[in-house]
Amino acid sequence: MRRLAIPLQGAQMLFVAFGALVLMPLLTGLDTSVALFTAGIGTLLFQLITKRQVPIFLASSFAFIAPILYGVQTWGIPSTMGGIMAAGVVYVMLGALVKVRGTDFIHRLLPPVVVGPVIIIIGLGLAPVAVNMALGKSGDGSLTLVDTNTALFISLASLCTTIAVAIFAKGLLKVMPILAGIIVGYGLSLAFGIVDFAVVTAASWIAIPKFVAPEFNWHAIAFMIPVAIAPAVEHIGDILAISNVTGKDFMKKPGLHRTLTGDGVATIAAAAFGGPPNTTYSEVTGAVTLTRNFDPKIMTWTAITAITLAFVGKLGALMQTIPVPVMGGIMCLLFGSIAAVGLNTLIRNHVDLSEPRNLSIVGVTLVFGIGGMAFGIGSFSLTGISLCGIVAITMNLLLPATKPHDKHNVSDVAPH
Repeated sequence: MRRLAIPLQGAQMLFVAFGALVLMPLLTGLDTSVALFTAGIGTLLFQLITKRQVPIFLASSFAFIAPILYGVQTWGIPSTMGGIMAAGVVYVMLGALVKVRGTDFIHRLLPPVVVGPVIIIIGLGLAPVAVNMALGKSGDGSLTLVDTNTALFISLASLCTTIAVAIFAKGLLKVMPILAGIIVGYGLSLAFGIVDFAVVTAASWIAIPKFVAPEFNWHAIAFMIPVAIAPAVEHIGDILAISNVTGKDFMKKPGLHRTLTGDGVATIAAAAFGGPPNTTYSEVTGAVTLTRNFDPKIMTWTAITAITLAFVGKLGALMQTIPVPVMGGIMCLLFGSIAAVGLNTLIRNHVDLSEPRNLSIVGVTLVFGIGGMAFGIGSFSLTGISLCGIVAITMNLLLPATKPHDKHNVSDVAPH
């Protein structure tokens, strides 16, 4: 009975992660079956590197939604995958630096005053895409795919359901608000007759996922590398969270250097197959907290289940039938939530924006990111998140720390 229980618990954990796992590729134009496959492979590689000590599952990273959307539109999927592989290499390098120098240097290089505004830009960078999709349009707003009134009704229902479940639900349902929003939105889409099942009918039951080989484009690489800042910080938070849940200090054993390296290798492997970058999943940690089962073997079975489902062709085709308004409604919350995480980073760490130094870093980073600032030399250019990340880190390293007697009120430096 015990032998059967662990695989079933593993499948349950995938069900908890499933909504977010497949939502990310659906939003970015990647293949959902590939995402399932790479989540499974990534988790197994993570377990190998961390000696299967941490009960955690890795899958599609939401921090990369906006960058991937931009990357796919600008350079195509193969070049975007090359950029993601470079971001994975940054993880591995961070792991090596942690091994050599400990964790203090990360806090010096990426303090809250740098991380906060960069995460805010990641969340708000493509907010217009979410609104366009919620209104039944294509991401750039050039095409109307669903009647605006119908789309608005469906998107708001999806959005409200997701919010309601996140706030009011109890037990296991509380960790699946995105899945609940998709189900309600999809049900309404069926009622309005805007779901096309032709692609499901044409799909075979057993099918090889549509793997994509990466290509290496310096523009895409320069764009993606700074994006690694946010999920690297998120990774540290998730490791601390699962440590608190289990009562074990995973920062020391197997060590943050191993978990960061495992996350990086998982992301590199995912991009090598054309899948979204991997990150540790907080919702699965929440499910582990609820079930109180801390056996890492459960995550092995979660990974095996994901890999198996990746080869069910009709499942991947069914994911493609989810209408644009359903995704748009949920994106309005997700993109805003990412920005709120950045804001909370500043608040939780008591970043004093009355200090001219902090105000300068945060203010310039936000305006450059939201305003679309770009710097270019010849064919090489920096814009968006890549520019913001570099500017924030550079300003933090170059600007002298504010001395206590030099502090001024925000009115001394802000325009009246």
